[in-house]
Amino acid sequence: MDFQIIGSIRDVETIAAGRRIRDLPRLRRAYGKARWRKMKGRATVKLRDGTVRQAEVHWYEAHGIGRRELKLKLPFLDEVR
Repeated sequence: MDFQIIGSIRDVETIAAGRRIRDLPRLRRAYGKARWRKMKGRATVKLRDGTVRQAEVHWYEAHGIGRRELKLKLPFLDEVR
């Protein structure tokens, strides 16, 4: 799913760090050895079709490398249940 983050990410939390990240060997091969963290937060996103939604976003980040592999978690936060 292609998307663009509009504004800033709010309510940022660390989900896992260091050896608790399942994909740690892959992250190190792809982006380099660093202190990796898996993070989550809430953001306003613009989808490929132009729709603007509230969503939970997950990503990996490391100092000196930055955010990598942003993913949207469904369902969207603004959906009525």
